[in-house]
Amino acid sequence: MSTPPEETKSRLPLLVLVVLYPIAMIGRRVLGIVSHTGEVFYVLLTASKWVYRGLTNKRYRLGRSAIISQIVRIGVRSIFIVMIVSGAVGLILALQLSPPLEEFGSKDKVANIIAVAVLRELGPLIGAIVLTGFAGASIAAEIGTMVVSEEIEALEAHALNPVRFLVVPRVLASTISMTALGVMSSFAAIVASMGIAITVLDIPYDTYMDNMLQQAKMVDFWTGVAKGAVFGTLIGIIACANGLRVTGGAAGVGRATTYTVVECIVAIVVADLVFTAIFFALELF
Repeated sequence: MSTPPEETKSRLPLLVLVVLYPIAMIGRRVLGIVSHTGEVFYVLLTASKWVYRGLTNKRYRLGRSAIISQIVRIGVRSIFIVMIVSGAVGLILALQLSPPLEEFGSKDKVANIIAVAVLRELGPLIGAIVLTGFAGASIAAEIGTMVVSEEIEALEAHALNPVRFLVVPRVLASTISMTALGVMSSFAAIVASMGIAITVLDIPYDTYMDNMLQQAKMVDFWTGVAKGAVFGTLIGIIACANGLRVTGGAAGVGRATTYTVVECIVAIVVADLVFTAIFFALELF
């Protein structure tokens, strides 16, 4: 029995809606991601241009006082929370690794694993995640509030470039701060794991130090330093870019803050993956 032509025509719009709507949603989301990524890269290139001018041309100053004040706000005030979180992670690693290693008679190898894991990965990664929540969201909210209150337009009306006076100090401060915080985070995790290993796991201090120094190399340390610098740049750029694109008043500021935290964490993890793939290909491990 054939379907009447009228019924076939009525089903066509529904079929088209069911098939094309998911495709349209996916396409809209992909285009939004590509557009936003382009905005972030544009802010990065513009900030890099002003940094280059500030380093090579005396007419353009970077504003040391602004950079220092942002370092104090972003980096110095984050030290305490980063040290606490990293120290707790060091304690957790030591306690979690001890039982399985003890089954193989290698409990003292806790130092080897923690030294490499912390210096290469966990130190800068923990510091970056903490800095994202502590400073990244704050930067996005601050710049977003300036956009909503038309302070950015006031700067432009006075022929002052917002990227030069707002973005550059914050990006430089986050890069410098994250580089230092990555080292501090690694130090806190190693010291905490050493303390629990000596007092609770009964691993002698000399044994722990010998194993750690035998396993860890300078390339592990510099890997963490490089990751910290890149993570800090990503946090600063993404936070500033989200702040500059705020629309919709107070609700827009809230969205920018949320997007900043999510995007920074995703960007940090992806950058960490890229670093690991490059170092693995170069056989730096």
